[in-house]
Amino acid sequence: MFTVGEIIKATGGRLIQGGGQDEPRGISTDSRGLKHQESFLALRGDNFDGHNFIPEALKSGAVCVIVDKTAALKIPKGIALVQVKDTTLALGDLARFKRVNFKKPVIAVSGSNGKTSVKDMIAWVLSANARVLKNDGTKNNQIGLPQTLIQLKEKDNFAVVEIGTNHFGEVDYLSAIARPNIGVLTNIGPSHLEFLKNLRGVLKEKSGLLNNLNPPSIALLNADDKYLRSLIKQGKKGVHLFSYGIKEKCDFFASGIKLEGAKVRFRLNRKRDFILSTFGVHNVYNALAAIAVGRILGLGFSEIAYRLADFDFPKGRLKLIELKGLRFIDDTYNSNPLSLNSALIALGAMKCKGRKILIMGDMLELGKQKELLHRQVAGSITNTCDILISVGSLAALTARAARAGGFKGKNIFCCASVQQARDLLFNRISPETKDIILVKGSRSMKMEEVFKV
Repeated sequence: MFTVGEIIKATGGRLIQGGGQDEPRGISTDSRGLKHQESFLALRGDNFDGHNFIPEALKSGAVCVIVDKTAALKIPKGIALVQVKDTTLALGDLARFKRVNFKKPVIAVSGSNGKTSVKDMIAWVLSANARVLKNDGTKNNQIGLPQTLIQLKEKDNFAVVEIGTNHFGEVDYLSAIARPNIGVLTNIGPSHLEFLKNLRGVLKEKSGLLNNLNPPSIALLNADDKYLRSLIKQGKKGVHLFSYGIKEKCDFFASGIKLEGAKVRFRLNRKRDFILSTFGVHNVYNALAAIAVGRILGLGFSEIAYRLADFDFPKGRLKLIELKGLRFIDDTYNSNPLSLNSALIALGAMKCKGRKILIMGDMLELGKQKELLHRQVAGSITNTCDILISVGSLAALTARAARAGGFKGKNIFCCASVQQARDLLFNRISPETKDIILVKGSRSMKMEEVFKV
């Protein structure tokens, strides 16, 4: 994995005790999951300090400890001790060291929406005949991405990583660690505006991915997004830009898009047919990105089509589930205006003999525009849904705007908690089997608790 000497070389750390030739079997940042003869890297967070868990790590068999402070530490002789300036940055340094020595393609995905689905679809397509490393879930920040990359092994054929952000500079920092050969930008939307301020800020932050591409330096951009389209028109020196979308001017474009039950069918470049096991038409964009990466890396159309038809979309992302004989659309992973609109389009396209019910939680991290953005989505809800249940103070603004826009007041319910919304749904609204219920909200709203009955 890493010798102690390589740890010191990668991080610029200082060996306090032990031997530099020692070779731990891996690096762990969690004392609870540390395996025998691994290194323990003591991270700090807002609510924890890994240095406090060094005794537990040693009991689990750690043979090397990486710290940024040594005062009051009692490390037994024979255990290597390395001191660095900052353990979080050291984790990034170790991941960068690992990546530099990995000579096979790395694909990185960023954007406001669809990152996880695109990352998982690309990895699924490539793993047909290859070994692929990818982030687990959405481990896409300054901890999760390095934790993924330090697991790279020589027998891996590809790495596919997701890069997230909520502060300026994070995409640039993380993509400099990942050093992707292919970068994918899905879209630019109103997410994380608390720190990125506006859509121009989001574009500036996300486009940091293009600054850190490694040869052959290929970028795939959604040409139907007006902000990314501007990047395509401008071009970028040293970067080979490819586009995807639903317009013929794109390098990879979809046409003939049809919703057939719980499946979406489309044709690529008017030549090849593809089917996705989803009722979310917006997933055509995600599939186009995966198709483009597959083709660039030499896969055949038939092989890609077969894999995509068998792709199972991640939990909490527009998944149709049944509970107590009722149909729910579980889109509870996260929410912002762009993703909510996509979910409403999917709901509107579904055939339903009963009522279409939306349980909407607050959309968070929208900064100064949060109230305006919550009011603006009311029109789409009014044109799609029969019943609206809001959860939280911001979603209540959406409910008021919907009422002002003509949504029947008797069909609007405002709740302070998910539990209250769940009780109201089952005990007062009493949905029937012919109804369909969309549940959506920001991650910290924990909207999935609607399903805990």
